[in-house]
Amino acid sequence: MSALSTERPPAPRGRRRPAKLAAASHADSSLAPQAVSFAGAGVPVPLVAALAAAGITAPFPIQAATLPDALAGRDILGRGQTGSGKTLGFAIPLAARLADGYTSACRPRGLVLVPTRELASQVHAVLAPLAESVGLSVATIYGGVPQKPQVARLRDRADIVVACPGRLADLIEQGHCHLGDVEISVLDEADHMADLGFLPVVRRLLDMTPPDGQRMLFSATLDAAVDVLARRFMNRPAHYDVGPAEAPVTMVHHLLTVAPADRVGVVTALAGGSGRSLVFTRTRHAARRLARQLISSGVPAAELHGDLSQGVRERNLASFAAGAIRVIVATDVAARGIHVEGIDLVIHADPPAEHKAYLHRSGRTARAGAAGTVITLQAQAQAAGVRALMRKAGVIPLTAAVASGSPLLRSIAGEPAAPVTLPTVPPAAIVAAPATGRGAAALSAGFRGRRGR
Repeated sequence: MSALSTERPPAPRGRRRPAKLAAASHADSSLAPQAVSFAGAGVPVPLVAALAAAGITAPFPIQAATLPDALAGRDILGRGQTGSGKTLGFAIPLAARLADGYTSACRPRGLVLVPTRELASQVHAVLAPLAESVGLSVATIYGGVPQKPQVARLRDRADIVVACPGRLADLIEQGHCHLGDVEISVLDEADHMADLGFLPVVRRLLDMTPPDGQRMLFSATLDAAVDVLARRFMNRPAHYDVGPAEAPVTMVHHLLTVAPADRVGVVTALAGGSGRSLVFTRTRHAARRLARQLISSGVPAAELHGDLSQGVRERNLASFAAGAIRVIVATDVAARGIHVEGIDLVIHADPPAEHKAYLHRSGRTARAGAAGTVITLQAQAQAAGVRALMRKAGVIPLTAAVASGSPLLRSIAGEPAAPVTLPTVPPAAIVAAPATGRGAAALSAGFRGRRGR
């Protein structure tokens, strides 16, 4: 037996899960003892070394709280604010507990379900180096791209599958994947899956996994829909609630009232600073139009939304991460999928529809303890609705009325960056070439850049 095999208790095969969830075991992370190191939490030596190689030497609170139970095979129900480190909270137990085992073609032993393509890619970037360090492989399954390479990866005995529910269900229906050997299932951002209407297919997928397997559910919020899911599929989970549900205190929030005619000028002034900005709009059309308006003003920008192909979305995001462009204009598709270090400003050019969207959008900045600034623009007619949204989000913003030339904008955004002359082409075409490096080095680079997840 390998050294890793001691980390996994004997699987209680044949145990049936109750129709109703028994009283969950709650753990208040502020009171319960927490491991101060990965080794102290029981993480195997190869994984500790892989984490150290990526510059990660101490667990974040949600990781310190959940790892001992997760490594022991308990079901985990974890809530932590966006950017708190939930991905490592499940990636480490996945790699540790599956290391000593055999995977058949098209029959993964680990399953991670996520709501968006971008999040699937981000989870893969964190998980793959850990898996590789203990001899495991990871396949990523999502729509918007050809399925043939994904099928080939499944046939090549991928140990862990990171998947969006829709494409995975399609591949299962076609006979390319079977979930009967899954030992550990993970739901990441379960609340967002509920918001997007994915819960019926998620339930069908989990019903295909063995009822005695370990299940972990991580989410930024645990609302009624998520609770129903937990009650159906989890067996006396250890419940960890780490950090406040409100926005992180390292964020500074501004609520700026603008006249509709000044809106684009205000966004341009804010995004025109030397920092990296993420601008949110409600619609794809608005994102496309605003990105082009920024480009015409000399601000390097690109768009990110569902009308773009997956390849263009990935290239635009890579350009943003590499600094080739300073601004991404996105719809809510990016609220759960962008995990780029050093986003200085999140700008709600259109206020979100509800407070959870505000928290998830805003969570793209001030990640992993860093500082960040969030600006929400509102017309006077929107003031009542935005005020209610802020109250539900637990945010008390700094308020002001501004125009495009207001000095306050300069104080928020900093000194303007040097103007850039860009060709007149759609923003989606202004992208950097995708990275071509493969293997451990390339994956470790992505891993280091996404520590906060």
